[in-house]
Amino acid sequence: MALSGVRVLELAGLAPAPLCGMILADFGARVVRVDVQGRGKRSLALDLKRPAGAATLRRLCRAADVLVEPFRHGVMEKLGLGPEVLLQENPRLIYARLTGFGQTGKYGKSAGHDINYLALSGVLSKLGRKDENPYAPVNLLADFAGGGVICAMGIIIALYERTKSGKGQIVDASMVEGAAYLSSFLWKSQNLGLWNRPRGENLLDSGAPFYETYKTSDGKYMAVGAIEPQFYEQLIKGLGLDSNKLPSQLSFSDWPKMKKMFASIFAQKTQTEWCSIFDGTDACVTPVLSVDDAASHQHNKQRGSFIKNDQEEISPRPAPLLSRTPAVPSFKRDPFIGEHTEEILLEYGFTKQEIAKLHSDKVIEFSKPKANL
Repeated sequence: MALSGVRVLELAGLAPAPLCGMILADFGARVVRVDVQGRGKRSLALDLKRPAGAATLRRLCRAADVLVEPFRHGVMEKLGLGPEVLLQENPRLIYARLTGFGQTGKYGKSAGHDINYLALSGVLSKLGRKDENPYAPVNLLADFAGGGVICAMGIIIALYERTKSGKGQIVDASMVEGAAYLSSFLWKSQNLGLWNRPRGENLLDSGAPFYETYKTSDGKYMAVGAIEPQFYEQLIKGLGLDSNKLPSQLSFSDWPKMKKMFASIFAQKTQTEWCSIFDGTDACVTPVLSVDDAASHQHNKQRGSFIKNDQEEISPRPAPLLSRTPAVPSFKRDPFIGEHTEEILLEYGFTKQEIAKLHSDKVIEFSKPKANL
């Protein structure tokens, strides 16, 4: 696989860092989750607050390519594991710091969650329906897209640069900046007239009747994205309407009335019936599928877009799909905390005696899965 041979140490944290590690593991990196608590990873349980635990991580980092750490600024430095220490001992190390607010600035040491990072990025102000408060779309934008994915991209860029310079570097991944960067279109399109109206009244934020979701007679939904005139025409035809008898597509003042009309028509048929009308057209109308239904949809099945692990749990296949060196995700269950402690330490050059001492000193933990009898 593309990242085969790359050794990654991921310090366990909440959602974003595990996604970052999973992406690297899916594409071939050997990822060790250092649990102070993911797919394709092995787990090493280590007490970093003990000097011997911190020293063990330092030694691991000498042989690693990448360290991913999710703590607020100053935590690693306090443990004697800051970048100046680890990069001095291993100048090739990519030291990735994944935090909400970044390593510097007024909020650098403050607590927060996805909604806070999204708020500070400027993006949250654009999300929400007319006359309603802004809302965060679950914790996807800042935590996972602006955090985990952007951090993984930073690591891969730094690994590529290292092939030329031979040197590692620090990746400062801020979820505020990641969410903003992902949303660059919002800034770049300010002068295009797309956002002139209040939130929830514009083309792409649920203002337009042709860019909206509609309830069907069986309580499910259809998603409509018929922006271009030729696609809009096919939408109108599928709804059984005559465009000559309707207001212009971009007549803003008529949008609320048109929405009500579209809603009343969509409410007359089931989701399956609407799919049979719009499938194979360019009306840009698709069913809103549940997480369960997405895996069994014909299109996704044809592409193998979802996979099952050996516990029969369904998850998305790694993306994007590479033609020559595709990701091969692990089908094993996620590791128990400390399940691979001994195996990993042996692999990184520790002797059995050293491992036994660390264990008796309670610096490391072993956890073997129990057989289900």
